[in-house]
Amino acid sequence: MADQTSLSVEEAIETRHSIRRFTEDPIPKKEMSKILELVRLSPSAWNLQPWRLHVVIESTLKNKLEEAAYGQKQVGSAPAVFVVISDMEDVLANLPDTIHPSIPEARREEEVSNLASFFNGMSIEERGQWGLTQTNIAFGFLMMAVQGLGYSSVPMLGFDQQKVKELLDLPEHAKFAGILPVGKAANEGYPHHRFELEKIVTFH
Repeated sequence: MADQTSLSVEEAIETRHSIRRFTEDPIPKKEMSKILELVRLSPSAWNLQPWRLHVVIESTLKNKLEEAAYGQKQVGSAPAVFVVISDMEDVLANLPDTIHPSIPEARREEEVSNLASFFNGMSIEERGQWGLTQTNIAFGFLMMAVQGLGYSSVPMLGFDQQKVKELLDLPEHAKFAGILPVGKAANEGYPHHRFELEKIVTFH
């Protein structure tokens, strides 16, 4: 149930701007949990849910992340930094967990077998890229959840991926959807500059 501080989906999309300066106000645990619960509901093909979220709030580690992000100040100054990765190898190791509990046991086993056969026919790199397409959906849900609950963010891919993997002890096969510094905005950001619909939409 939305509360008084929540924005509608339309308002969240229309008011979202990339913010690179944040106040020092921390994100309360209740609000953080609400953001994460909303992201948890993101859809994925076969319900595989390959996304894994690492939320960095400890100052020293945030500063190291800032260094790995080539000194971009929004990383160290935001009260929380979400690092969103895809881990298809973890998915494959736990395929039964992705099958809906209402499905009969015999069919569950068949589903697991079919999924294992499909993904084992790919290389680690190929299934990693497949999982990343699904994780990008969750990354979008994350940005909207953040905005809808009154916070701001800036999506980032400008960082040394190997250094971030080392800092967070991430597996080598992990794929990054991005880093998302999150907090209360200290400025308004730039107005939207987007293509007109005629540029991006074709009706058939």
